[in-house]
Amino acid sequence: MSTNWPLVEREEEFRIIAATLRGETAACGVVLTGDSGVGKTTLARHVTAGLHGGVRWVAGTESARSIPLGVFAHLVGSATTSDPVTYLAAARESLLAEGDIVIGVDDAHLLDELSATLLHQLAIDRAVHIVATVRSGETVPDAVTSLWKDNHLTRLTLSPFTKQQSVELIETVLGGQLEGLSADLMWEASGGNALFLRHLVEGARQAETLRQVNGVWQLRGRAAITSELASLLESRIEQLDDAVLTVLKYLALCEPLDIDILADLAGEEAVEAAEIAGLVRIVRDGRRLNVRYNHPLFGEVIRHRLGLASSRRLRGRLVKALQAQGTDTPAERIRLADLALESDVAVDSALMSAAARDALAFANAPLGERFARAAVAEGTGGLAAAEPLARSLMWQGNADEADAVLTAFSPADLTELELVLWGGMRFATLLWALGDADRADDVLAMLQEKISDPTLALVVKGFASVRAIFDNRVQDAITLSDEVLESPHPSPWAVEWAVFGGTLSRAVCGRGYEVAALAARARVAEQSTDGLLRFPAGLGEILALTLTGQLDEAGVRADRYVEFSNVGQYLGWGMAGILVSVVELAHGDSAAVARRMQQTLASLDSGRAAESWNYPARVYLVQALSATGRTAPAERALRKAQARFGRHIAVFGPMLTIARSWQEAASGTVSVAVQTALAAAAEARDSGQFAIEAEALHTAARFSDASVAERLSELAAQIDGPLAGLYARHARALEVGDGVELDLCAGEFERLGYLLSAADSAAQASLLHEAAESRSATVASAALANRLAAQCGGLQTPALVEAAQPLPLTTREREIANLVAAGLSNKEIAERLTVSVRTVEGHIYRACTKLDVADRAELAALLLRSNAGT
Repeated sequence: MSTNWPLVEREEEFRIIAATLRGETAACGVVLTGDSGVGKTTLARHVTAGLHGGVRWVAGTESARSIPLGVFAHLVGSATTSDPVTYLAAARESLLAEGDIVIGVDDAHLLDELSATLLHQLAIDRAVHIVATVRSGETVPDAVTSLWKDNHLTRLTLSPFTKQQSVELIETVLGGQLEGLSADLMWEASGGNALFLRHLVEGARQAETLRQVNGVWQLRGRAAITSELASLLESRIEQLDDAVLTVLKYLALCEPLDIDILADLAGEEAVEAAEIAGLVRIVRDGRRLNVRYNHPLFGEVIRHRLGLASSRRLRGRLVKALQAQGTDTPAERIRLADLALESDVAVDSALMSAAARDALAFANAPLGERFARAAVAEGTGGLAAAEPLARSLMWQGNADEADAVLTAFSPADLTELELVLWGGMRFATLLWALGDADRADDVLAMLQEKISDPTLALVVKGFASVRAIFDNRVQDAITLSDEVLESPHPSPWAVEWAVFGGTLSRAVCGRGYEVAALAARARVAEQSTDGLLRFPAGLGEILALTLTGQLDEAGVRADRYVEFSNVGQYLGWGMAGILVSVVELAHGDSAAVARRMQQTLASLDSGRAAESWNYPARVYLVQALSATGRTAPAERALRKAQARFGRHIAVFGPMLTIARSWQEAASGTVSVAVQTALAAAAEARDSGQFAIEAEALHTAARFSDASVAERLSELAAQIDGPLAGLYARHARALEVGDGVELDLCAGEFERLGYLLSAADSAAQASLLHEAAESRSATVASAALANRLAAQCGGLQTPALVEAAQPLPLTTREREIANLVAAGLSNKEIAERLTVSVRTVEGHIYRACTKLDVADRAELAALLLRSNAGT
């Protein structure tokens, strides 16, 4: 499954090499150094292919190294004397007979002494131009070394690809977007080495561990490598003695590994030899010294070489060594359980259950499932073993299987503690994974009726708080949350759930300043609960910060979730991405949000369950695509979001309606978008989501509706943070036509970090200045709007589009003209805008008159040219 790989441009290096080989510098050539596979030869041949004149390539090899003048021997006749001086002269004469040429020498460190001497003489005489490659870390003949030490050749060291270069290369080859987490894993595994990167991608595709989901390429499972790369790496491994190879085998099964344990198992001298050979490195972790591979791909090769019997035996020895040392931490239990599962020692059900809970605490659901299945298979764990299995299945979207695990138990046979454990998991599965609000309510009601223990009842009340906010009963969620958090000694699980309900409800209702204290309590509680639960629970914290104007702090907090997700693999990574996008969307970086949310949904959307925790990603995707003018993808994303909506996620209803207004505005129906934004505001107000109401009203103002100033002023007096007051100022300035005030609002939005709002305010100011025939003010406001739009990755909001294309049309005429350009008939336009066909015809006639075009076809052509910026 080999693929044609494009060349990654190294513009600076290319320029230096080409200039030197054309004789534009003092040196007569270039020597490229770097690790094997970094791209030295590829770059050198790429440069020489574009040169005029002859290029003669030779390559140093181990086999030719023992032959005098080995790589140049074909230039000398067989009858030539064996005298080295004569031999050199003949080779030199043969080369120079071809005129002005470039000599390319691949792997110059493998040249025999006579060949190296010839190359050195040619360089001293400036008789030819030379481009040579030398592998880092190799012994190099003195004559070759002096080429750059004596400044005959310019030495360039090629570094591995940057992460961005690696991602661009992979996406070019795959023809699609690469998931950010997968990009991280592949870049780290390859070290940015071009050769390794290529074989990683091709190996993963062959193994089907690299696959495309919803247009996004994802790597799941271990990095796979091709047999070709394995052979290249094995050639180095085969030269090792058995003791060093044993070190690598243990490390392939358990990395990192404590140096004392590894020394006991494989011998101190073997560990030292592996380090000296550059195969492993020793790193400090607190008071412990751990051994790691110097390059992770060697571990893959060793794993491929290990047979099942040998692997089981070595794992068994590792298990016994780790047990003797003691396993006091979750990470140590996870490592021990992972080794024990495929070793020759008996499976310990208690260890597997504990490790399953530990893995889930680290947000690693696939690993949690693996351990939980082993515990359940032993048949002695009961609900304690089954609950982690159900939980790991639920998080991965296997909702029906998770529910089946739980329904195998009868509530009547459970203690109150077991009932809360069972009921809480079933409630979450039904509500979040299956989207069945009615059955989730039934389970919650049963728990509220049967649980009498005060401590356990607080956990159930925490469930109820989350259920209330997802049902859009904002005040009920706050009340229930407060009852838990104000009790004397709530358990960590009760705190985690109560904070979940309490923070999200406070964020949307405009009491965002109260959230920090609750979030601080969650950070203590989450150390003892479910690692993945912290991500949906964290939505309230990040929303509260962004809705109260604390964008910098929101970014800091979101980064904390990203850091934890690095432990939790793709599920945590995907959910952390949602929290980051809350901040990015508020900041105005819509292009980044669109890319991130496409990756997140591909990562989290299994298609087998409702997965309510990822629903905000759908809302943010619609809004981000719309803000960047990608109308068709925005419409598709909106349809999917609407299809997934229901009572189980009613809290997101007003946000979804706001996103719909953005999609309508992007489609050209700005008046419809305004009405939808106002409907979202009413929807939010009716449920007590006053902060979201302010967002909806501000959306309407950005779409040029000046009727919302009074209500925004009322909201500014009752919700936390400076944003509502700034929204009110913006709307009031629009209402009275005050371009200067809109400029001031733009400056304040920018100061707070809300660049998309700033861009819209500046664009609206430029239109008012233009209407007032204030040329300098128009230019200044437009320049600010354009700068901010570019900073956000390219925006196409209604205000920015209108400011950039100042056609002499009213808002309604422009709207209808855009729909004409989109190919809609007069009847379809009338239905879309809820007006009569005669009204549409009248607006089209007036637009044609103002623009001096003859008919609908010419009007459409003009609008299309204008929208394209031509």
